[in-house]
Amino acid sequence: MKRNFIGLLFLAFFMGTVHAAEMAPDVLVKETAQDVLAIVKKDKEIQAGSQKKIMDLVEAKVLPHFDFKLMTQYAVGKHWRQATPAQQEALTNEFRTLLVRTYSTSLSAYKNQTIEYKPLKMQPGDADVTVKTQVVQPGGQPVPIDYSLQKEANGWKVYDVVVDNVSLVTNYRGSFGTEIRQSGIDGLIKTLTEKNQAAAKK
Repeated sequence: MKRNFIGLLFLAFFMGTVHAAEMAPDVLVKETAQDVLAIVKKDKEIQAGSQKKIMDLVEAKVLPHFDFKLMTQYAVGKHWRQATPAQQEALTNEFRTLLVRTYSTSLSAYKNQTIEYKPLKMQPGDADVTVKTQVVQPGGQPVPIDYSLQKEANGWKVYDVVVDNVSLVTNYRGSFGTEIRQSGIDGLIKTLTEKNQAAAKK
């Protein structure tokens, strides 16, 4: 169930607005989330689990709001410096595909959850902030979801999502580190590629 919420909120950022680069980070979170949830409520194909439509939506809208290279760097951890530029690019591409495929399916799981937004704690000049939210589900406990954003030249970018105190990036770091120690950087790339290819055939 929590994975559905991760995916739902993760994908909420995929619906960027024209003026996203000018938005404050908390406004970006709120407006993009509201845009996506409004579409999901109305789109019967997405609710029915149309993977093609979901993937088309993700591919068209996700990249502007997430820094996948930074996410991959943090997930790979200390081993990132050992990777060549070509390996870093391959890791980023495969990790991005893994995340998009993993969480895109959760859009169809949305029912009647609502999102609460906490006041942003931010000082003038801050370039790294956390936007705190929680998903309220009927008959269940609220699920806290926090977004780590960094200010870049073209606006605020998400580089981690923390769900119920579990970091998305940190969650992958352990398995990535184990794979690299056993099979090297190329071994991790191969594993990610195979997972993505297998998921694409389903």
